[in-house]
Amino acid sequence: MTVKVYPSLLVLFLTNTVWTRNVRQVYDAMDSEDWSRFTFECPQECFCPPSFPNALYCDNKGLKEIPAIPARIWYLYLQNNLIETISEKPFVNATHLKWINLNKNKITSNGIEEGVLSKLKHLLYLFLEDNELEEVPAPLPTSLEQLRLARNKISRIPEGVFSNLENLTMLDLHHNKLLDSALQSDTFQGLNNLMQLNIAKNSLKKMPLSIPANTMQLFLDNNSIEVIPENYFSAIPKVTFLRLNYNKLSDDGIPPNVFNVSSILDLQLSHNQLTKIPLFNAHLEHLHLDHNRIKSVNGTLMCPTSIAIEDHRSYGNMPRLRYLRLDGNEIQPPIPLDIMICFRLLQAVVI
Repeated sequence: MTVKVYPSLLVLFLTNTVWTRNVRQVYDAMDSEDWSRFTFECPQECFCPPSFPNALYCDNKGLKEIPAIPARIWYLYLQNNLIETISEKPFVNATHLKWINLNKNKITSNGIEEGVLSKLKHLLYLFLEDNELEEVPAPLPTSLEQLRLARNKISRIPEGVFSNLENLTMLDLHHNKLLDSALQSDTFQGLNNLMQLNIAKNSLKKMPLSIPANTMQLFLDNNSIEVIPENYFSAIPKVTFLRLNYNKLSDDGIPPNVFNVSSILDLQLSHNQLTKIPLFNAHLEHLHLDHNRIKSVNGTLMCPTSIAIEDHRSYGNMPRLRYLRLDGNEIQPPIPLDIMICFRLLQAVVI
């Protein structure tokens, strides 16, 4: 077995993978007879590509309000403008909208007319990142599959706002102003098909309550979390990617077997206050422990199964760790031999 040891921060195999349905910015097929029902009107402030007649590009135009949206439009691009309000009037004829991008505007919570979003019955993707929102918009269309609200000023989540969003697979609330008090036990109730939940870069001190059971990707980086409750992940048995970088986790805040969960493939605990490597499951493939306070590595204690040089285990029972990051600690090379013996699939170590 050849293992590459990297002395710097050059290795990062896993990026922000999203296991939701691929964003369907597609040229949906529509019969020419169907298109004949629509006139090819186009707001003068916008661009309407003839080859993509159901898209309307109004981005980067310095707009202060949303123009009237033609009935044929499914994909609406309004990012990078100066829009402050969302009212019902521009959407009166836009009954087929599936995609709205309103990122990087100046929209406030008070600037969203009540009920305007819930009336968009076919909307699948709503982008409202980099605005001035102080709370999650409500009510929302039950058709939504992705809701992106990153980099706002959200500190409040209205009661029941997600209760009817059974189709939502991705909810992004990172880089807002959420406190623990904003996340109640029923906050995420109704999100039965949620796969990715991003609450990174908020002001949480505790692990959020009642994460939807089907969540596969949970991102909690850049908070102030100190403790993980025992058996916390038993309620989310499908969690695969777990990011807790840049928190305040210490050894005392991590119960002995809290990460011994077979579903977790990628575990990120960088930039915390750990002095030892926590126990983890043999199915884990990527482990990020850089920039903690770890002084030594004991492969025998770290190995999730017994170590034996002569033991030629089948792949099914063999620890699957392939990537280990330990730089920014107080560990000195060489890497202990028992780590190499245990993790026979290991491809890279950053130390």
